[in-house]
Amino acid sequence: MENALGEPQTIVLLGGTSDIGRAIVDELVSPVTRTIVLAARRPDAVEAGPLTAPERTVDVVAFDAADTASHAGFVQDLVARHGDLDVVVVAFGQLAEQDDLDDDPTAAAALVHVNYTGAVSVGLAVAAQFRRQGHGRLVVLSSVAGERVRKSNFVYGSSKAGLDGFAQGLGDALAGSGASVLVVRPGFVHSKMTAGLKAAPLATTPTKVAAATVAGLRRGRRTVWVPALLRPMFAVFRHLPGVVWRRLDL
Repeated sequence: MENALGEPQTIVLLGGTSDIGRAIVDELVSPVTRTIVLAARRPDAVEAGPLTAPERTVDVVAFDAADTASHAGFVQDLVARHGDLDVVVVAFGQLAEQDDLDDDPTAAAALVHVNYTGAVSVGLAVAAQFRRQGHGRLVVLSSVAGERVRKSNFVYGSSKAGLDGFAQGLGDALAGSGASVLVVRPGFVHSKMTAGLKAAPLATTPTKVAAATVAGLRRGRRTVWVPALLRPMFAVFRHLPGVVWRRLDL
């Protein structure tokens, strides 16, 4: 259970190797935090060290976003071992070059399955637990790439568009339950996932995304844009005629 300052006792990160996810956990941790779960497809790649403390349990566990049949049991096991879940961060995902996906429909489908279907599956499992316990906050890392899908990465963008819509609808469905959903829409973030890619305008960092996310949680926001200037920009982009949108080098 969170205290009056909104500080969680139990934090779960789904995507334990995500730079942004780890930055959010770092920002959320406080003296009242007793349990941190770092879940990843490859637990051996997770570095828990900086989060360890004598009064805190850091649990590194295996989690496969693509194995949707395991998600309900995964959440139930976490609750059995650690009790109520205060904040759950969905930070897993895949990114690939559109040119590569054009020639590999199987890889494209696999990416969408992880980014969208996997998040839907585990998101519903977490929401069911939140309803049972009467509280909880789900943080979903979306992207401005899903706000209006670009031709340069339309498979990835479409997966984020679906994820964003799901997260908004889930937040509406949880209204009145004591639980909530925060949708985070960053632009280009300098991270391991984007290493080697050309940075887009208004590029940001995991630390800045984390600060905005935690501020949004404490203010009870439903959505957070990082940086905030992207919100009015995409309000314009959404309404551009298709012939204009296709000509933009974004």
